[in-house]
Amino acid sequence: MRTAALRPAAALVLFGAALCASRAEVIDDLLGSLSRGVSFLERQHEHINLDGAVGFVMLQAELKEAVRTWPHTDPVSWAQRTAAVALLSRLDQSLDKAVAALRLNDPKYYREFEPLLTWTFWMIPQEWRSTDPSLVYPSTLTSECYDEQLSDKCLTLLLGTWKMNGTPCIVTKPCRDTMTRFGCPHYSLSHQLLYFMIGRMRGCNNLLKGDTRASRANMTEQNYQDIFCSNMMKANQDIVANGLTEQTVDIFIENILICGLAGFSDFHKTDWLQHILRLQDDEVGCFGRDSEYLPPRPKKQVKRREKILPDGCSSHMTAVAVGALGGYLNFHLTEQDITKRPLS
Repeated sequence: MRTAALRPAAALVLFGAALCASRAEVIDDLLGSLSRGVSFLERQHEHINLDGAVGFVMLQAELKEAVRTWPHTDPVSWAQRTAAVALLSRLDQSLDKAVAALRLNDPKYYREFEPLLTWTFWMIPQEWRSTDPSLVYPSTLTSECYDEQLSDKCLTLLLGTWKMNGTPCIVTKPCRDTMTRFGCPHYSLSHQLLYFMIGRMRGCNNLLKGDTRASRANMTEQNYQDIFCSNMMKANQDIVANGLTEQTVDIFIENILICGLAGFSDFHKTDWLQHILRLQDDEVGCFGRDSEYLPPRPKKQVKRREKILPDGCSSHMTAVAVGALGGYLNFHLTEQDITKRPLS
């Protein structure tokens, strides 16, 4: 009888051990991939554009948080933390060089977005929430809702970099109307979310002040983030269902990065992680290089600020991929903490 009574407990111990082993393997995969990504930055730091640098700065913030909170559970975990510390040291050094090159090569753009190039700007989620399918739009527009110039202008007004010593947290009517418009697709949707996130991180307390629309009277900034990420979740589910293409994979990873950073745990799906890891070029460590994994890109593509580097790598996709992987790392380190599991 005594032996029988012990069996469920033994099974629980084995199950827990299997979970820990599985988590350790995922973290090994993440650290290996990120190490290759940092090696790429070490070689190409002079050529990375600002959008690319921001993705690596997000990773820097995520790694610093990971190292700070790493669970001291066993020798394997401690060895992984040691590897993460070494990786962070390499990233710190190569980012310093990349940011110095940006300051020299594109001084105007650098000055306008300089706050985003400091790791302390980026807040890492301390608790998790989930998306809500009931918030998905009944239909979405077929074309983007904004252009890059308007998006950049709205962000510089938030950051206070629209002129030297400019006042931050300015929200104009065109910016508010564009950033709160429902039904936007693709990059418009992810930039709407990013606008609210950057506003919060900059310390702008009320981005919705001045919105007199009765239908939006009770809307909060968190409500908008819930709506945007719920629609970005649906977009990613559709992309996977239809098969990743070279046209859709960049926005697929960008959605994971930004909504993950906003604290939505359900973007950290294991099969989505495998999609990202498969996209990395083993030879040079970047993402978005000419790949047999994806079919050719259609000629018409959303115009974005992009830079194809000398080795054929995409600066933007590499940036969003390493940022997304850093988000996965923090999620896997904290998911065993009951206080940080998704809200039910």
